[in-house]
Amino acid sequence: MANKSLFATIVGKLIPATNTRNHEGVPAYELTPKAALAQLAVTGTFNGTFYADARTQLADVLALAAQVEPEYLAKVAVYASESGYMKDMPATFLALLSTLPGDALSRAFPRIVKNGKMLRTFVQVMRSGAIGRKSLGSRPKRLVEAWLDTASDIEIMHASVGNDPSLADVIKMVHPKPATEARRALYAYLIGKPYDVAALPAVAAEFEAFKRDPSGPVPNVPFQMLTSLDLSPLQHMEIARKSGWQMLRQNLNTFERQSLFADDGFTSWLAARLRDEDAIRKARVFPYQIMATYSALADEVPHAIREALQDAMEIALRNVPAFAGRVVVCPDVSGSMSSPVTGYRQGATTKVRCIDVAALVAAAVLRRNRYAQVLPFEQAVVNVALNPRDTVLTNAAKLAAIGGGGTNCSAPLARLNAKKAAVDLVIFVSDNQSWVDQSATSGTAMMTEWRKLKQRNPSAKLVAIDIQPYRTSQVTDTADILNIGGFSDRVFEVIAEFIDGAGSDRFVKRIEAVEL
Repeated sequence: MANKSLFATIVGKLIPATNTRNHEGVPAYELTPKAALAQLAVTGTFNGTFYADARTQLADVLALAAQVEPEYLAKVAVYASESGYMKDMPATFLALLSTLPGDALSRAFPRIVKNGKMLRTFVQVMRSGAIGRKSLGSRPKRLVEAWLDTASDIEIMHASVGNDPSLADVIKMVHPKPATEARRALYAYLIGKPYDVAALPAVAAEFEAFKRDPSGPVPNVPFQMLTSLDLSPLQHMEIARKSGWQMLRQNLNTFERQSLFADDGFTSWLAARLRDEDAIRKARVFPYQIMATYSALADEVPHAIREALQDAMEIALRNVPAFAGRVVVCPDVSGSMSSPVTGYRQGATTKVRCIDVAALVAAAVLRRNRYAQVLPFEQAVVNVALNPRDTVLTNAAKLAAIGGGGTNCSAPLARLNAKKAAVDLVIFVSDNQSWVDQSATSGTAMMTEWRKLKQRNPSAKLVAIDIQPYRTSQVTDTADILNIGGFSDRVFEVIAEFIDGAGSDRFVKRIEAVEL
């Protein structure tokens, strides 16, 4: 019989040695600067998370940005905006680029600042002092001016919604030179200066006319500009019918308070709109956005709207592939996963927790891979019965209801090893802050258990999804291990590519492939 202690020693020596500690003070693997910056870019929120506050995240970003080339930083900014659908991070990267030589800022800016909200966010970061300056400077000023010059009148009106800074503040800062009398009148109108009424663009003139006499047609302006006016239910319906998918999703409870659901025709129209596949795709809908809306619905919202949201969820997850072979998905349900997925933000903290997203990933994989095993874990694996025929929201709610306990990322792998399970793919969704399973070897317990599993399943692959930006992992990238930062619909696409042979550095390569 083989010497078990000797065998264990040999396996331990094969495990890559850890090179840092996580937020629990336990040994872990530190990501490379490029990989860490990429993960922060698509998951960082500059809000407090369970382990890291906003200042810590900003310090990490600044430190990592100093270790990469401006070109890569610009590509990360574009990727975070276009693929991660982030706002604060890309704006911060643009601000950092404004302090660096080269033309990366000028090439990345138009790809990121596509609307007035992003323009104001960029200016806010520039003036905050967070990146070492409190003024725009000549290059950023020219870029802001260029955006104002090329924006349409309706884009300018949309940009005028919001403060700190307001668009009026931005206009006063950069002093744009209007090319037409209409734009000159519009700028004066927005900053409260005298203007030529006859030259005012139609959209602004119609809004002013509606304010004087709200009995006429509702003008095509941002709905936020109309909320302070005394509108009838029919006018509220007219506004809704002109609105985008996300605005409709975000205002379902408002529609209920305005008694709009008393109109069966409006309710039927809205339900059809919410489940419209083209609209969902164009709105770049995140599954957890639908989950957040569904969980926050007022009791009085009609059943037809709830059903439409469930249909929307199924559509949003339609691109989840059916992975070949024996699949195991391991959602972390420990206490730290109760943290809001986008961090704590005073007055605007999301109700969606990390555990909800982990449960959502597990339920989505189960929906497309009906024989997949789901092994929720905290200090140990938690047994839960899921029906793959149930809706994604139903199964996600079952998993998210577990919650609590310490974090032991090696527990699911240890369970699989104890049962000598045959496995082709293991997917973890966690914050990676494992501490219950400190390893006696130079590597982590999770890495040790994975190597044991690989002894029996040499072709198996492991995907570790880190949904919060802590810069460490319990496993290190190898040919059979992929670390992913953040969650979006594209996570499943990345997993499929990894299974089909893409390298573990696929995430960084995606960013490097961005063309500015």
